[in-house]
Amino acid sequence: MRTMPLISEFYGIRIYMYWNDHLPPHFHAEYNGFHIMVHILEGSVLKGVFPLKQLQLVEKWVTLHREELLDNWNRAKENRDILHILPLE
Repeated sequence: MRTMPLISEFYGIRIYMYWNDHLPPHFHAEYNGFHIMVHILEGSVLKGVFPLKQLQLVEKWVTLHREELLDNWNRAKENRDILHILPLE
């Protein structure tokens, strides 16, 4: 069984994507005990809560890496390796 890949990490925020997850295309983010599920195409939070500052960082990161996130989503659906995505700097 594969573990949930950590695809990026920045400012204490950890970004994960599950294998064979349900639609819509999304990823999971964790920060200091907070958890959110983020829609890749819309950049909106589907579930959970985050502190505002960290949520804004995730929103910026999604905007910069949307194509890579979608590629990873498709790779996961095809049971291929999920690739690391650069963090915010």
